[in-house]
Amino acid sequence: MSTTLEACVPTASHAMGVGAATTVAGALKAIADPLRLRMLSAIATDPRGEACVCDLAELSEVSQPTISHHLKVLKETGMLLSERRGTWVYYRIAPARRGAVTALLDAFAPAATLDTVEDDAERVEALRTMDARVTRLADELADELTCLNRDLVVAIVRESSAGLVRSGKLTQHMIALIERFARQRLADLTRDRSAGVPQVLFVCVANAGRSQLAAAIVNQLAGGKVVARSAGSTPAVDVHPHVRSLLVEIDGAQEADSAFPKPLTDDAVRAADVVVTMGCGDVCPIIPGVRYEDWAVGDPALASPEGVAAIHHDIESRVRELLATLTD
Repeated sequence: MSTTLEACVPTASHAMGVGAATTVAGALKAIADPLRLRMLSAIATDPRGEACVCDLAELSEVSQPTISHHLKVLKETGMLLSERRGTWVYYRIAPARRGAVTALLDAFAPAATLDTVEDDAERVEALRTMDARVTRLADELADELTCLNRDLVVAIVRESSAGLVRSGKLTQHMIALIERFARQRLADLTRDRSAGVPQVLFVCVANAGRSQLAAAIVNQLAGGKVVARSAGSTPAVDVHPHVRSLLVEIDGAQEADSAFPKPLTDDAVRAADVVVTMGCGDVCPIIPGVRYEDWAVGDPALASPEGVAAIHHDIESRVRELLATLTD
C-alpha cells in the first residue's frame, strides 16, 4: 500500500502559492479573448520578432482605440513590450515570458489545426471551381482582344487571378474582380504615357485605406482631366470600413462597393505619369519618365472619427496641389 501511495506523489516540490496563482490567473484572464489571443499569436509568430500596430489592426474590423485597449491589457500582464518608432508602435514578446507564451500557444495548436484542415478542404474545392472559371475567362478575353498575343492575355488573366486569390476572399464576385484587374493590366501594357490624360498611381501596403481614399478624391476633383488608381504591395482582404464609408460619400454606394484592394504591378507603375507612395516605406520600381512623390499621411484605418476627418482633409489638400501641377 505504501508503495502505491508513494508512486502517486506529484513530482512538483510544492503547490503554487497565492501570489503566483493570482499572477497566472490574471494573465490567463487577459488572453481569454479571441482577438487578444490572435494578437498574441501574431506577435509571437511574426518572423521579424515583433509586429506593428498597423499589422495587428488587420486582424479584425475594430477601431484603433479598441486595438490599443487590447494591447494595453496584454502589456499590463508583462507578456508584451512596446517601442514607438515615429508614428507607429511595435510590440514584441517579453524575453522573460517567451517560454510561457510559446508553451501556451503550442499546447492549443492541435485544436486550431482541426479548424484549419476543414477550412483548407473547403478552400481547395473553391479553388478547383475557380480555376475552371478563370480558364473560361482567359479564353473569352483572348478571343475579344485579338490585337494582343493570345498567350499573353491568358498569362495576364492567370497572374491576376493568383494575385487576387492570394490576398482576397473567395466569393461569388471574385471572377468579376479578376476580369477588372486583368483588363486594367492589359491596358497598362499598351498605354502610351505621351498620349491621353495624366494618370496617377497611389501606393500603400494594404491598399485598404489612404491610397483608396486619395484615388477617389482625385477622380472626384479632376473631372476626367486626370485619372487615379491605387494598389498595395501586400493587399488586404477588403477596404477598411472607415474608408469605405468615405468612399460612399465621394463616389456613391455603387462605386464604393466595387472598390477592392489590388496588388502592385510593374506594369501599373510603367503606365503611370505620377506614382505617390503613402508614407508606408514601399519601394516602387524606378521607371524613366515617371514622377515619384511620397506623402507621409496618417492611416484612416487606425484613426478616431476626428482623426479620419483630419486625414481626409490632409489628403484632399495634397491632391489639389498635385492636380494643379498636372492640369495647368
